[in-house]
Amino acid sequence: MRTILSIGLDAVSYGMVLFTISIGLSIMMGLMRVVNLAHGAFAMIGGYLASYALRTLGVNYAVAILIAVVGTILISIPFEVLLYRRIYRKSDALSQLLLTIGITFIIIGVANFVLGPTSKAIPLPALLSGPMDIGFRMIPTHRVFVIACGGLTALALWLLLERTDFGVRLRAAVDNGDMAEALGIRTEVIYAATFALAVGLGAFGGVVGAELLPIEPFYALRYMVTFLVVVSVGGAGSIVGALSASLLLGLADTTGKYLAPEFGEFFFYLAVIVIVFLFPHGLFGRAH
Repeated sequence: MRTILSIGLDAVSYGMVLFTISIGLSIMMGLMRVVNLAHGAFAMIGGYLASYALRTLGVNYAVAILIAVVGTILISIPFEVLLYRRIYRKSDALSQLLLTIGITFIIIGVANFVLGPTSKAIPLPALLSGPMDIGFRMIPTHRVFVIACGGLTALALWLLLERTDFGVRLRAAVDNGDMAEALGIRTEVIYAATFALAVGLGAFGGVVGAELLPIEPFYALRYMVTFLVVVSVGGAGSIVGALSASLLLGLADTTGKYLAPEFGEFFFYLAVIVIVFLFPHGLFGRAH
């Protein structure tokens, strides 16, 4: 029973980390229809900024998260204005892949040159670093924090995209940009705001999930496929799909590493193959 509980807790927390980071990529791919392979690079920037804020500036953890999110969005602005705007509604998937993989290598090179090619620790505050007593056992407080962050992120995003004018305008801008502009919707502003939202979510996930996905020099490349897989399995643009895929893949990966660690990530990708075979368009995706 103790092993089952440990597997369940680790699986859910790992899944929530995957969700919190990947949902920004899901928004880009599903709602903006941009295959942004540089998403992991922006998550890495968030981790680097948080580490610098905590270890050098000496701020508290909450302020470090804010610095990471806002700082990453500010750093991403030149990329959005000069590069990403050229591929909104105007390019094929191959052009998007080539552009964003190039951005990934640029960010990795600059980050390693400026901050050094070493792993960046993100120290946890005392409140999150100890165990939590839930009555019948002790569990790591940080795991509970990660799960809460994932749940709140999912709820907030659903409300934003499904219950506000912003979500309506975004879907209109994507489905028929020319008509949306004719109706007075500033599609350029909508796209820029959505891009900033996606980047900010990636940075946020990179910080809160650093205990499970450590921030290191090649973070953006190491986890690029993982984030892309989560989006593909869940269905691009679907919040419920990304959450379901993250939890299922987290469970498969965690269970496999507990019971058969010598197989590495075999069970993670086996789950991917099975789900894609059964649901070719993702768990909650739609055929185009």
